[in-house]
Amino acid sequence: MAKKLRVGILFGGRSGEHEVSLLSAASVLGAIDREKFDVTPIGITKEGRWLAAADANHLLSGDTSEVGRRLRAGDPEATPGAKLLHEGIPTLLTPEPGAQGPRGGAIDVVFPVLHGTFGEDGTIQGLFELAGIAYVGSGVLGSAAGMDKDVMKRLFAQAGLPIVKHVTLLRSDWENSPRKAVAQIERALRYPMFVKPANLGSSVGITKAHNRKELGPALTLAARYDRKLIVEQGVGGKSPQRRRPVAGDPGKASRGGQAAQAREFEVAVLGNDDPQASVVGEIIPGKEFYDYEAKYLSEGSVPVIPAPISRAQSRGIQQMAVTAFKACDLAGLARVDFLMEPDGKRRIFVNEVNTMPGFTRISMYPKLWEASGLSYKDLITRLIELALERQGEKNRTTYSRE
Repeated sequence: MAKKLRVGILFGGRSGEHEVSLLSAASVLGAIDREKFDVTPIGITKEGRWLAAADANHLLSGDTSEVGRRLRAGDPEATPGAKLLHEGIPTLLTPEPGAQGPRGGAIDVVFPVLHGTFGEDGTIQGLFELAGIAYVGSGVLGSAAGMDKDVMKRLFAQAGLPIVKHVTLLRSDWENSPRKAVAQIERALRYPMFVKPANLGSSVGITKAHNRKELGPALTLAARYDRKLIVEQGVGGKSPQRRRPVAGDPGKASRGGQAAQAREFEVAVLGNDDPQASVVGEIIPGKEFYDYEAKYLSEGSVPVIPAPISRAQSRGIQQMAVTAFKACDLAGLARVDFLMEPDGKRRIFVNEVNTMPGFTRISMYPKLWEASGLSYKDLITRLIELALERQGEKNRTTYSRE
């Protein structure tokens, strides 16, 4: 019988998406093929402490009181494997011979189910690279580019992909000269605008500003989360009413309000050097736009898979998704998001990539692949295989002259 691969499922983290990570990790731990993989849960608290075994499970279940009690006790033997975990870098990730995971086996692959800052921005990926360990997802460069919306848009533009008009400014620009910053934005863009932190996910810190009165508070909110801010011109108008596709005409939709919203599409991409795109899905937000609450807290948003669009539009979106994936030098997985104008032109823009999208069974990324014929369980297996494939490719590289 072949030896099982030991997979470390890494979750939690210091970002504002900590709770989302717990949901994704719980789902992965419940679905991963236990006949193929021996699984070790590894948690990171909001304070940045690394936990394994029982403490990681306490974190996963939300029982932070027990985690805190053990940490305050300072007992390195409180849980199996705890002595392997330091304040920051865990020694269980070292490639040294004999390095053992919390249950006595070496970690072969890490599946970092981490969202947002310190999880999908290249920082944790750098640790894996230093340790020489295989891991699921994009590398340092791809992760950083996929997190930074400013850099991402530059790469999209270089690849010839259509992007919305936008302005990038620093937090210091806004705080030191607010009038000048507003004037710069209003010269380049028209309302409504979306104001975002450049480096964050799950729509945290994003505001739709309909006028100058709303623009200032939106910039202040975004500045809480990053030193670099992105202001994008809205695609379409405003409409607080939910829009549903009209039966028989995928190009039209029933809408309320005075102006139509942009349509929002998502594509799941899977692979390394030869990535493949899933079917196209559409998100119909329950709110005016697909913010954090609409994604995770409210029940008004409706996913439509496959999206009610023409075959030509679907193929075009899939091709752009793969191009965006390659433009940012991504690997493993990514969800690529699009916006379509609601007017007669129906132009489609690449909005962004997400290198570690929500990963519960009901998240869009797994649902898109399920609709494309790949089950959730098999998707997890495929991602681990891609991580090993990519590590094998890295191992072919010589790093010294010898």
